[in-house]
Amino acid sequence: MRTPLLIEQHFHGAYGVDFNKAGVNEIVGLASKLREIGIGGFFPTLVTDSIENIKRQIGIIKKASEQCSGILGIHLEGIFINPLKKGIHNPEHCMALTVENYKKIEDDFIKIVTLAPELDEGLISYLKSKGIKVQAGHCVGWGDVDGVTHTFNAMSGVTHRGVSTALSALVEDKVFAEIIADGVHVSDEALKLFFKAKPADKVILISDALPITYSDISETTFADSKIFYDGKSATSVDGTLAGSTKLLPEIIKILGKKGLFKPEYIENVYSYHNLDFIGEIEWDNEFNILKICSSND
Repeated sequence: MRTPLLIEQHFHGAYGVDFNKAGVNEIVGLASKLREIGIGGFFPTLVTDSIENIKRQIGIIKKASEQCSGILGIHLEGIFINPLKKGIHNPEHCMALTVENYKKIEDDFIKIVTLAPELDEGLISYLKSKGIKVQAGHCVGWGDVDGVTHTFNAMSGVTHRGVSTALSALVEDKVFAEIIADGVHVSDEALKLFFKAKPADKVILISDALPITYSDISETTFADSKIFYDGKSATSVDGTLAGSTKLLPEIIKILGKKGLFKPEYIENVYSYHNLDFIGEIEWDNEFNILKICSSND
């Protein structure tokens, strides 16, 4: 099997590198490690943080992108979410969904914004006018969005009465939807429902990986919370599930063994962001990577 190189559009770091804290050299070094396992492009994802820290890290990530073409833009997951579905995020940093507030951190390198549509005060239309992908996440409602952030997680669930974020994510065929298929965040039955309901060309596989992923770190601070990794999942002190501890190649292998993987899922993120293929991966029948080639090879 041959597919394009993988693109991570939603992850917070790996190998001990945290996009909310890392310097330029750390991010560039991480990009090299990701390339070695078939991830040729990524959108560093910033979790909810103070305005000062968000602005600082945007500047650092932009500088890193000058040295690494694989850094495709920033995914801003925090600040404009609903505290009722905060997950691991610190609600003290949440802000009203206004254009005025967004302009406090606005930058042309922000390409994706996760927000709560039910709290919108004019921000969605502004973001869309700038060509930014707007995704519903950490929310309970629905709106004029391009995508959905980690479907099922940190949102109102599927219901047989009324409208919910997860239900809309499944039935709105024109909307792209992320899914964390790491075997921890979403059950096998929910995965089967997702892949049956969602058009194959609108599925986006993500890891939502934490900085502790593929490191020897078992305890860290992330989003102002202590996070503990027990070898299977990463949670806060109160048991709230944080991000994943696997990256896309491992997740694809998990899906492949369950008979739920389609090569098309890798191509979709390119379509979503109107990107050209940047290289190719050759896989064996067990979903192990045999060969990685860039578009220049």
